[in-house]
Amino acid sequence: MLDLTFQYPAWFLIFCALLGLGYALLLYYRDTTFKEQSKKLNIWLGILRWTTVTVLSALLLSPLLKSLLTETKKPVIVLAQDLSESVGSELKDATLESYKQNWESLQNSLSDKYEVHTLGFGSQVREGVDFAFEDKVTNFSELLRGVYDLYGGQNLGAVVIASDGVYNEGSNPAYSDVALSAPVYTVALGDTTPKKDLLLKRVFHNKIAYLGDKFTVQIDVAANNCTGQQSVITVSKVSGDQVRQLQSIPVTINGSDFFTTKEVQIEADEAGVSEYRISLAAIPGEASTQNNRKDILIDVLDARQKILILANSPHPDVSALKGTMESNKNYQVSVAYINDPGTDVTKFDFVVLHNLPSFTNDISALVKKMDDARIPRLFVAGLQTNYYTLSQLQGLVAMQSDGRQSDEVQGNVSDKFAAFSLDAKIAEELPNYNPMTSAFGNFSATTQAQVLLFKRIGKVNTDQPLLAVGEVNGIKTGLLLGEGLWKWRLFDYLQHQNHDMFDELIGKTVQYLSVKEDKRKFRVNQDKNIYNENEPLTFGAELYNDNYELTNDPDVSMSIRNSEGKEFPYTFNKLGKAYSLNAGILPVGAYNYTANTNFNGQALSFDGKFRVQPIQLELFETTANHAVLRALSQKFGGEMLYPADMNSLAEKIAANKTVKPLIYESTTTNPLINLKWIFAILAFLLAAEWFVRRYFGAY
Repeated sequence: MLDLTFQYPAWFLIFCALLGLGYALLLYYRDTTFKEQSKKLNIWLGILRWTTVTVLSALLLSPLLKSLLTETKKPVIVLAQDLSESVGSELKDATLESYKQNWESLQNSLSDKYEVHTLGFGSQVREGVDFAFEDKVTNFSELLRGVYDLYGGQNLGAVVIASDGVYNEGSNPAYSDVALSAPVYTVALGDTTPKKDLLLKRVFHNKIAYLGDKFTVQIDVAANNCTGQQSVITVSKVSGDQVRQLQSIPVTINGSDFFTTKEVQIEADEAGVSEYRISLAAIPGEASTQNNRKDILIDVLDARQKILILANSPHPDVSALKGTMESNKNYQVSVAYINDPGTDVTKFDFVVLHNLPSFTNDISALVKKMDDARIPRLFVAGLQTNYYTLSQLQGLVAMQSDGRQSDEVQGNVSDKFAAFSLDAKIAEELPNYNPMTSAFGNFSATTQAQVLLFKRIGKVNTDQPLLAVGEVNGIKTGLLLGEGLWKWRLFDYLQHQNHDMFDELIGKTVQYLSVKEDKRKFRVNQDKNIYNENEPLTFGAELYNDNYELTNDPDVSMSIRNSEGKEFPYTFNKLGKAYSLNAGILPVGAYNYTANTNFNGQALSFDGKFRVQPIQLELFETTANHAVLRALSQKFGGEMLYPADMNSLAEKIAANKTVKPLIYESTTTNPLINLKWIFAILAFLLAAEWFVRRYFGAY
């Protein structure tokens, strides 16, 4: 539909016509150019000129041509098919073929009147339905959000969801907050009749355990229609092809709807990703035995650090230090004396040197060996210490003392110490602890030292360090200029009936000194060591130059190998100044990887490993839950049907008065002067007038 309007009053067209008439009369009324021709020639020439001038002047009124477009939008019908494993366990062979025919028939019958879109859902929503039924989880919430995001702004007529109602991710769809304005029809698949089945309902466990600890695994066992039957829960450890039984627990089923919970404790006896298998002995006549077994993966971390207390001679401080450090389960503490044969300091992560070096034992060679292995250390200096040698073996405190005279000193916490924090009560109470013995002399902290405790002699706070930590030649070093720590530990227990304050002071000092920084120039980072089988594997990598600045100039490649030796090559993407890699999804199993790069002529590599664990959620629900589908349809004003009734679904949607086409009207406004055919007419009129005048001998 077209409509012509003007930006000025339409009656101005009268003036346009009069202007054209006046122009034509002025030009041809008394013109004698064509006196020998018929008088009608002047009349026709005047009409041409009048038409041309009238149209030109009318265009000055800015006429607008409005067009009204009417478009009818068909309702959108969404057909969503549950593609999870639980649905596939029921739809097989001839049943599946019959169902696929009903599905295609429904789609074809709806396509005539509606705009039909098909979606598959399970762990995620995607377009199209392949009837593969391989999704490991079912998430209705994700489906409803996906339908709303994709079609909520369109003329959504109805949503059809075909599922068994079993969901194991997301919330109950009946309580979804998605504001769908269309009715939801559900097709109830599967069988709601409880089958004779024994199953591992759930297995709860921590994903991480520490080496040497015991962790608890909670096992939920359910059974349907198995009254009077007996089974056995077996817990085994899987190492490659070997399965070693750890525990077995008998289970007696005493009801048709049986449920019980068992707990087992397992010792984490091997570092790395350990695989454990929990299985139920099958009973005769079970509907499925696939849900009688579940494999779990535990990442066992060897966070323990090997600590050596190396002393010049027996001393009560050694026992106090050992007791404090052994309270941390991540420390494995050994005690040795300097003259003990066979002590290899390079086998330890941290070394406490008590009253060493001494006058009888120069440990310069031993410290050189520790420097080469870059082992952090804590010197505890007492009256047996050779302070001249000690001043050469550490760079935290400059000292002038022969160690022959001593002071009774207490500790005063420095308010400028920032390497780590201590409880405020320690700073308040430590100056009142029993004094320890410290060598008399001149002691001053170097620029490499961070002083935690200053000496307090009597009631005088001095600036001489008592406990200092720092980094000397890239190696963390601590220095305690006093002996008698055992007195502090006993006094702490006398005051508080525990050793908490002493343990915090010594424990945090040891923790700060013993934590190793990763100084490797090339490293690969993983978010975790255990991935689910439907989860993409992501890695990050970092490369540092000699100044430990990030760079990503060279390429980084990585090869992932499965347990059979098959390799999967990848190349990292460069992201900012680092690297990233999405290796996609890999099958269940154990994998090792090696990343390689070449920087400044030096070949660098990084090795690691991870596991991909199976998702077995869909195998543990063998009974359909049609109540969920019924509640979902009722919430959105639809109806639940069974597969045999799918042929009537098109009629039900057509009978629903809310499912109707929408008519959209849009108005387009276009200035008339933009139309090229207007200029074609004007050109024709002027050309015609010129041609006639020329033909009859005028210019």
